[in-house]
Order: sequence, then C-alpha cells, then structure tokens
Amino acid sequence: MSDIPLSGQTEAEHLRTLRKKARRRAVLAHRGLIFGLTVVLLVAFVAVFAPLLAPYDPFAQNLSLRLAPPFWHDTASPEHLLGTDQLGRDYLSRLIYGARISMGIGFGAILISGLIGCTLGLLAGYFGGKVDAVISTIITVRLSMPIILIALAVVAVAGASLKIVIAVIGLLLWDQFAVVTRTATLQVRSLEYIRSAQAIGCSLSHILIREILPNIRAPVIVVATVELAHAILLEAALSFLGLGVQAPLPSWGLMLSEAKTFMFFSPWIITLPGVCLFILTLAINLLGDGLRDVTARGK
Repeated sequence: MSDIPLSGQTEAEHLRTLRKKARRRAVLAHRGLIFGLTVVLLVAFVAVFAPLLAPYDPFAQNLSLRLAPPFWHDTASPEHLLGTDQLGRDYLSRLIYGARISMGIGFGAILISGLIGCTLGLLAGYFGGKVDAVISTIITVRLSMPIILIALAVVAVAGASLKIVIAVIGLLLWDQFAVVTRTATLQVRSLEYIRSAQAIGCSLSHILIREILPNIRAPVIVVATVELAHAILLEAALSFLGLGVQAPLPSWGLMLSEAKTFMFFSPWIITLPGVCLFILTLAINLLGDGLRDVTARGK
C-alpha cells in the first residue's frame, strides 16, 4: 500500500516520499551513524551548557585537595566525582569546559576552511580551464605542506591564543573541501538545471550558491565531519606542545600536557582527557562514514 501514490500526489512527489522513507530507514539501521550522532550531540550539549553542568568553577584551585583520585578509588573525595588535578581543580568541571573549547575550535576552524575550500572548489569546477589550473596548483601547493609543522611555526611566531589557533587551523584544512567541491561541481555544471539558470540570465553567485552548492552538499558535509575530527586533534596536539590553548583554559590537549608529569603516580589524570578525545574523534569519524554510506545509497 505504501508504494501506491496518495490522492492528489504526483508520481515525482511520491518517488521523493519513498526516497525519504528509504533514507530514514537506512539512517536508523546504521549503528555507526547512530552512535556517532548521539555522542556528537551529547558533547555539543555539554559544551553549550557547560556553566550549568559543571559542579565547580574549573579555574578554582585548592592545593589541599590536589591529585584527589576519582570515585573508583578507595581514597576518593566525595565532593569531586573524577578527582582533582595537580592544582586541586575539579577534574570533571575541567573536562566539561574542555568539551566547549574543543568543539568551539573545531567548528570555528571548519567554518573558515569550508568557506575557503568550497569557494575555490566551486570556481575551479564551474569555470574550468585556466581558473581550474590556477586553483589546482594552489591546492597542490597546500597539499605539499606538512600541516603540523606549518601550524607550529605560525603559532610560535604569531603567539598562542584561542583566536590564533582557530584561524591557523582553519587556514590549513581547506584543501579537502576544495578537492571534493571541485570534483562534485564538475559533475553537475553541465546538467539541465544549470543550463536553464544560465539561459534565463541568473547571476554567477545565484548559480553557484543557489543551484550548484545545495546539490553537492552531501559530500561537503561528509568532508566537514572528517575535518572536524582532524581540527580537534590538531588543536590537542598544539596544546600538548604548549603552542595551542594556554593555561588556565581547560583544553583536553593542555590537560594531557599538564598531566604527563604525574601519569605514573596518578594515571587517571592523563587517561580521562585522552579517552574523551578518543571517543569524540571516533564518534565524528563514524558519523562521517555513516553519512557517506547513507547518501551513497540514496543516489
């Protein structure tokens, strides 16, 4: 009965309805996608409502309670569920605020890199010829640069701060956006709806933004999820080396760096932020893989 068009529904509308239902079933059946989406939404919720969820001020120090163990230890402090760090700061509160910093840097960097990469990819794929050759050369030059070394050099020269870290990461991760957007634009630029828009005199910005970009959004979203995980890990690496987020901000990478001195005596202090980073990046990658699988089936 579900395959029979409803009264007043055209065949095209009925086919779109069937595709939506099939895509919805594919999403619900993809365990990796559901797990990744759930974890990412949970971490995003924690990041947004960190001031309400954190039981203590993440910057408040209490040296008399320094390195208090978490709840599974016999000598755990009942006031601090996950213990305290080397300065007596509540570790659960710092992990919660660390989620805000990691997600904020990740999304900020992706906005910058996505804007740059999608713009270059759209122009290269739409115009082709010399424009494509020039932009392809720029992409090749960018791909030849080692990201971590360039980031270290720029941050060391410009100084380490939250805004600089976001800008540097965003300016280094646009190449995948450009490659995918260029390839997808090449595939759709000669289709009928693009020619129709050109024939009626639509502006270049209208064609690129209103006609091409919405129809290539699926691969762009997949790239965005992968690069989001990349940006979070890059920030953690910079912070671990002392060139990213600076103390006393509770970045997970900085927490790993501060904990390495005590990891043999209090191993949980380095394990907890490491596990948080692992679970978040795993969830983002599973989300990206799931979106790729679902969009590929829907074609």
